[in-house]
Amino acid sequence: MIYTITFNPAIDYVVYMDKMQFGLTNRSKSEEYYFGGKGINVSTVLSNLGFENKALGFVAGFTGKAIEEGMKKIGIETDFIHLKKGISRINIKIKDTEETEINCQGPNISEEELKCLFDKTDLIKDGDILVLAGSIPDSLPKDIYEKILERQKNKKVKFVVDATKDLMLNVLKYHPFLIKPNNYELGEMFGIEIKKDDDKKIHKYAKELQKMGAANVLVSLAGNGSILVDENKNFHKMGVAPVSVVNSVGAGDSMVAGFIAGYQQTGNYGYALKLGTACGGATANSKGLATKEKVDELIKFI
Repeated sequence: MIYTITFNPAIDYVVYMDKMQFGLTNRSKSEEYYFGGKGINVSTVLSNLGFENKALGFVAGFTGKAIEEGMKKIGIETDFIHLKKGISRINIKIKDTEETEINCQGPNISEEELKCLFDKTDLIKDGDILVLAGSIPDSLPKDIYEKILERQKNKKVKFVVDATKDLMLNVLKYHPFLIKPNNYELGEMFGIEIKKDDDKKIHKYAKELQKMGAANVLVSLAGNGSILVDENKNFHKMGVAPVSVVNSVGAGDSMVAGFIAGYQQTGNYGYALKLGTACGGATANSKGLATKEKVDELIKFI
């Protein structure tokens, strides 16, 4: 089973406008909503590709109920913890000549409710995959990733981690199967700047992360594609399909889902990277997250 954890799920409310004008009443052209959070995005794309998975995390209030019911409607198994107070976030995504996002705080999580999550993760078994992705609410301990992985360390579980700086660096001692920084996040971890086209530097610092414990390091490069240094020390570079960018939200999460799916299908890292790149491109070229039909269309051009 593939498990994802989303600590702070959200409803992403997307508003399309001609031009946002601050200080005035603005009227939209149209609106859409999606169920978001990095782990939920991974679960959704995995489900779209036909891979059974279970979404864990915290939801609260009427928005939390909507998130849970919406995920079940598209065939995703959920085992969320329902918080006693607050509501799950509504994030605002404004699309006009530029993209503007307002990401909200979300509800507080008590120690008792956190213990419920630990109890659920204790049911993860040998051979399962656990995806940890995204930021941590202020009410949770900063080392929550470590606490979860510490409980799994004696099992044969593949860990996938998509997070920023210290969250990622601090879990390398648990030897994650896959980590996915982008070029900016890779540079941030080492206090340097890494440009999207600097293959040599990306290769160098991806190998440094392997020395620190990561098995596979996948670096996403937006329009420049992606680079993978796999656990066999092989270097892979993959370009993107020639499509226009409609939506950047969730593209990285889609890449993670596609990589997992590709590896589960074939055990081949080159194909996993190809499918991951196709999934990232399919989301970037869509209003929502990647569908299997869109992925099948784009993978022919990668």
